[in-house]
Amino acid sequence: MTDQYEIQEGLSDLLLEPAGLRELDIPINLVVDLIMRMLFQEGDVSLQRFSSIIKLSASLLDEILVSLQKEHLVEVAGAGQLGRLSYRYSLTDEGHKRADEAFDRSQYIGPAPVPVEKYTQAIMLQTQEQKSLTRADFQEALSHLILPEGFEKQIGPAVNNGTSLFLYGPPGNGKTTIAEAIAELISGTDPIYLPYALTIGGHVINLFDSLIHHPFEGEAPRRTTGQLGRDARWGVFKRPVVMAGGELTMEVLDLRYENVAKFYEAPLQMKANGGMFLIDDFGRQIMRPIELLNRWIVPLETGIDFLRLRTGQTMRIPFRQLIVFSTNLDPLDLADEAFLRRIQIKVLVDGPDERMYFQIFALMCQMLNIELDKDSFLHLLQRWYRDTGRPMQAVHPRDILKIVKAMCEFEGVQPHLSPDRIDAACNIYFVGHKEAGWARQLT
Repeated sequence: MTDQYEIQEGLSDLLLEPAGLRELDIPINLVVDLIMRMLFQEGDVSLQRFSSIIKLSASLLDEILVSLQKEHLVEVAGAGQLGRLSYRYSLTDEGHKRADEAFDRSQYIGPAPVPVEKYTQAIMLQTQEQKSLTRADFQEALSHLILPEGFEKQIGPAVNNGTSLFLYGPPGNGKTTIAEAIAELISGTDPIYLPYALTIGGHVINLFDSLIHHPFEGEAPRRTTGQLGRDARWGVFKRPVVMAGGELTMEVLDLRYENVAKFYEAPLQMKANGGMFLIDDFGRQIMRPIELLNRWIVPLETGIDFLRLRTGQTMRIPFRQLIVFSTNLDPLDLADEAFLRRIQIKVLVDGPDERMYFQIFALMCQMLNIELDKDSFLHLLQRWYRDTGRPMQAVHPRDILKIVKAMCEFEGVQPHLSPDRIDAACNIYFVGHKEAGWARQLT
């Protein structure tokens, strides 16, 4: 197994800033096209502006601009007091023709891409080691929830191994909230180095998504990159978390080519690499569950995904994130045993028993500033659960107490509990046998 030192050294080599054109790992024409498109859009552009957008050093870009000047494609539009580093450039007439050609190829303007091979190496290096989150870490992350004792021992191994987790059980018991707590825990661990964009065969793939990739605000790990420093085409981010629900479609799991912009958008699982991908309400997506399962059965087994460009060229990329499925449906109705076997850890998130229900009720009373009344609670327990056989859900106390509080505020009285208040709230919250019978009479 690769040790920590070898991982750091391997990553440092990948993140090394190009010292000049000879060290640039992508075709110079890709950078020239970016320069031309920027000049066309902005009119005149300073060297510092080029560097901040394209994420290459000013000295390297200056080498390219000198060459473009010699070809009479760009000209100096203005200069400051700092020599060439303060120059502003604009297009010549010949340069406008070259810019048109650049836009014909693609409309992408942003950080220069890195080769997909470097991205693959970086992800593999940064996902080799297991996470070392402790039981105490999970207890703290889940401390706002009332869960069965030892619950963290069921989910901890899946999170630390970065494999897969299946949360299932009746609705209203906190599966999504548990998944969100896991996501917060993962994103708060060590940062990850990711490129803003990739290139393969001359095509650009946009990876960065501002809704998913958030800058790491702490002190990033120190990397040995000599005197040159880190390649700015790589950002330092919190571990990414992607959450998708019923809106998930097959299209967002494959490379998406923008016909007008003429570049690719990375699929969601690629944006989640190194972090977590939550499939919430699994089984209620627009696509059938079997389609998603067939799409991911090989990546879940091998840790490798295959994506295809419009040209037919195939990309082999890492599939290295914690996949969390959350569902209210019976897992056996959604997937066969072969797929469930590939999801190593399955955890039932069941409804609370009476003791846990009381703990949740008491906690919600405290949060909503309503004094706990045990007689009212016992009335709720007997009248609305024991007598009716209604299953308890962890979400019920919060909802019932919010209704009680709203009713009291509407009447202009201090929020308080009583058996009558409980009945009034439950009568408009639950759809019970009486209401179901009334509905049947209407039909």
